Formats: sequence, structure tokens, C-alpha cells
Amino acid sequence: MECISVFDMLKIGVGPSSSHTLGPWRAAERWIKELKDTKKFDKVEKITVDLYGSLSLTGKGHATDYAVLLGLSGTDPEYVPVETIDVIIAAIKNTNTLLFNNEIPINFDIKTDIIFNRKFLPFHANALTFSAHINGRRYRSTYYSIGGGFVVQEERKVSKANKIIFYCTFPYPISTGTELLKFCEDLKLPISGVVLENEKSIRPIETIDAELQRIWDTMLECMYTGCHTEGNLPGGLNVRRRAYDMHQSLKGSATYTTPVEWLYAIRNTEVKFRQILKWVSCFALAVNEVNASLGRVVTAPTNGSAGVIPAVLMYYLVIENHDGNFEDIKRFLLVAGEIGSIFKKGATISAAMGGCQAEIGVSSAMAAGALCELSGGTPEQVLIAAEIAMEHHLGLTCDPIGGLVQIPCIERNAMGAIKAINACELALDTDPSNVKVPLDKVVNTMWETAKDMNTKYKETSEGGLAVGVHLSDC
Repeated sequence: MECISVFDMLKIGVGPSSSHTLGPWRAAERWIKELKDTKKFDKVEKITVDLYGSLSLTGKGHATDYAVLLGLSGTDPEYVPVETIDVIIAAIKNTNTLLFNNEIPINFDIKTDIIFNRKFLPFHANALTFSAHINGRRYRSTYYSIGGGFVVQEERKVSKANKIIFYCTFPYPISTGTELLKFCEDLKLPISGVVLENEKSIRPIETIDAELQRIWDTMLECMYTGCHTEGNLPGGLNVRRRAYDMHQSLKGSATYTTPVEWLYAIRNTEVKFRQILKWVSCFALAVNEVNASLGRVVTAPTNGSAGVIPAVLMYYLVIENHDGNFEDIKRFLLVAGEIGSIFKKGATISAAMGGCQAEIGVSSAMAAGALCELSGGTPEQVLIAAEIAMEHHLGLTCDPIGGLVQIPCIERNAMGAIKAINACELALDTDPSNVKVPLDKVVNTMWETAKDMNTKYKETSEGGLAVGVHLSDC
């Protein structure tokens, strides 16, 4: 069984895509380590990178080529100052030189040394191969970006054939909702409590708290930035940022100087039903507008769906519970991470494999379940909330116009957040004994739907809105 931590599901990185940006970036870092471990790094004379399948078809719109360059340059997506990204890319373009891992200058022409191949490799739709040229020989390593910033190497695909078994080290290993509920019953703990016990088995509680606080701080900063940045998004579609305008009309005369003060100021604004809908949408739009601008976000479970969870958690803190504190934030993120891991283990969180149901659908389920626990729901009701949210995203296609994580991706985060809140409310009024569709059934159904879905609706920009709306229309 795969052991997935909440910090695997909620990772800090740079937009616009966890699978097409963060994954290739991390793959480049891993390749550098591989070269160093095999004593080849210092001997590299030339580098080429082949992108395959979805990474090729929508790579330009997702900045996959830039992500590869940034990874090869030795930068870390979690910490690199986002304002330096354009500077690093421009330097490589203008000099045709890559400072490999910030150590060795190597001739590199972006136009010819990054090759976009429409071919799909068998193991996963998101594949890339790094080639190191040394003394006339080429050494290749293939990686697969499997969604949410997770990366595996080609060798992993033969592990089952070789009967390699991976064991989870958590004291309470979970792969299904049924297993999760059994642990809750046996330990007499809420879902967040079971997840926390697992996390404590691999890191001290002080580290857990500090990292969860850092994740929330990043989410809050991202919402704040998105709500206070005006103009159009980059990429050529000339998409107007909507969070800024919406925020201006909602905030009224509120005054503040920091993201935390902003949160408290929102609590004093008008909260009729229409305003609540607009605030939740505003938070979600803000995050994904930052994401579309190569800003810093938290995968939840992906970059393309990064706005749902912060929007719903912010809703809880500014609308539902004005006394909400870090303990509430902690519980929310722990539950959300566990629900996301169940979907990853039983289905997929990669839009290239499962369409947008794997991103917005999963994020909505994560947020619905987490909100349900904070709202007093039982473990059974938490999973009911997650099931309801996913049930009403089944079959959702991934069809970004121009390969950009903008249309319809940004709006879908707002819709996913609203659905999550509604799913939570429905679950709170549901008797678990009357439920006909358990979470595990909807996870299985999502995976079967993903396998049946036509490839053109899986993050290839070859179907749906991506071809129904022409770039000239934008």
C-alpha cells in the first residue's frame, strides 16, 4: 500500500500546473541527483529533453518548458522568488546557455533542445525523457508526472511484474473509506485524529504544526494577492482578472494592511446569501488567477484545482466561525489530505489520466469532507460529503483553451468550492444508514469513467471547449 502524507497532497509550489509544471520541475531535480549519484554530472556536455503526450500537447500553455529549465537550473519551486523566474528564463534564451544546477554552464537552445513529441508513452500520459550527452554517448532517464506534483521513474512500471512489494509505515494504513472508518471506530477518533496519528509516526508534532501553518499562510497570501492584483492574465487569451473587481465591490470600507488583518476585516462585511456566494467565488478565483500567472500556490490536490480548498476553509473562518483558529485549520487540512489520498490510491488526481473530475472533483470532495468535520459531522457524514461532491463532478472533462490553465479552469474552482459547501450541508442532514452510494463506490466509478473517457477530453486541448472556442474568439 502506498503511504501518502498530508504533505504529499498539499505541496507548496509554482503555477500553473502541478502535473505539467511542478512535476517536470521536480523530475529535473531528481535527474540531477541521479547524475550526481552515478558520477556523471560533471561530465555532461549537452542536454536534451523530450516531452511526450499531454506534456507536449499542452506544455506551452502550462509552462512545461520553463519548468524544465528552472529545474535544470537548480531552483526549488517551493522557495524560488517568483519574481526571478522571468529573469532566469530570459538569461537562458538570450545567451543559449544553461547554468546546470547553478554549477556548470552548458550550451542550450530552447528551440531545439526541448523536443515536443505528440506520441504518448504507455505508462502515463505525462512523460518526459532527459538525455545527457557524454563523450559521444547518450544517457537517458524517463520520468512520469502522475498528477499533483508526484513523479515516478520508468522503472516503477515494471515493479508489479517483478513482484516488488511496497509497504506503508503508517500505524494505520488506509487505502479506502471503509478502512478509514474502521480506524475511527476502533480508536474512537475523528478522521483528523487518525490522520494526525499517522503523521506523528513520521515527524514530530511541532513539525506537523509548523508545516500546516506554512501551508495555510501560503494559501491565505495567495488569496490576498489574487484579490489585490488588477489587469489581464499572461498567455495571450487576454483574460481579465475577476477577483480584483469582485473584491472591490465586496469589501466596502474595510481597512487592513496584512492578509491576517484582511481575514478579520471580511468578518465585518455583509453576509447575505448572494454575498456569501460571491466571497467564496472570489477566494477561489483569486488563487487560480495567481496560479495562472506562475505565482506560488498550494497543490490541493493539484495546481489547477488549488483554489477550492482555501476558498472553503476561508469561508469557514470568515462566515461560519469567527472564533476559528489554527486547530480548526489543522483539522481541515488533515481531513482534506486524507480524502485526497484515497482518491489518488483508488483512482487518479491527474487530469491527463482522468479529466477534470480528477482535479476539481477530487478537490471539491476533499473540501466538502473537511468542512463537514469542522461543522460537527461524524466520520460517516464526512465521507458522505466527499462522496456527494465527487458524484456531481463525475465525467467532467479537461479542455483548457490554448492549453492554458485559465478557461474554463479558473471558474471551475469557484463552482467546485460552492458544490463542496452544498455537499457538506446535505451530508450533515443525512443519516448514514440511508446512504446508497458509499465513497469507495464513487472512487471506483470515477476511475472507470476516467478509463472510458476519450483521450481528447484528458488535458490534450484536442476536444471540448479547447476546440469549440477558437483563439480568435478570445
